[in-house]
Amino acid sequence: MRSLPGLRGGADIFQVVSFDRGARGTYHARAMGNPLRDRRAPSELAASGQVIDFSEKITEFVGLAEIVKSDLEILDPAKLPPNWRDAVVAGQLSFGFADAQNGLPGVQGRLTATIDAVCQRCLEAFQLPLDVELRLLFGREESTVADADGFEIWELEEDKLRPLDLVEEALIMAMPLVAMHVDSETCHEPREIKQRPSEKLRPFAALKSQMEEDK
Repeated sequence: MRSLPGLRGGADIFQVVSFDRGARGTYHARAMGNPLRDRRAPSELAASGQVIDFSEKITEFVGLAEIVKSDLEILDPAKLPPNWRDAVVAGQLSFGFADAQNGLPGVQGRLTATIDAVCQRCLEAFQLPLDVELRLLFGREESTVADADGFEIWELEEDKLRPLDLVEEALIMAMPLVAMHVDSETCHEPREIKQRPSEKLRPFAALKSQMEEDK
């Protein structure tokens, strides 16, 4: 059995596996669904002890990729990072129950990504690392909060969720309102650029603020 402390579940683990049949030729396995994209009830994911290990290009997360693209649009074409679409989003999601009565489905895990962004101090492209620890319970009722015990409540508008949407929203929420180089010494001197609307300079800041207001 494979589980994380705090959640009780089994070990349905999904990973991408490659087969090598040598001289016998390529082995064509029956196509399998991607558990990141499957829409299932949290209680169902928890009951099966679903564990999802994943490594996907940022383009698989359409909303996140669009935010990064919008952020980079202020750059001169010559300054645009050529491989920003190849950024990898990786992590693990482990679903289970947080209570002995199996009434509180939740998820624990870690998400990592290094995306291209524009420093709002020097207005140059740089790589922004994101590292998110998840410890969430799914629920709508206020009574759930009393039993959270270190978990954050993640309210659902529907009865089912798609893990990919959970990953995408968590990473967007982890983005800083103002992206800047960690060390100011790595910034170049500010340069003059063509005036753009302020929301173009901070596209994901506006989205993050809206998401926080909607919660």
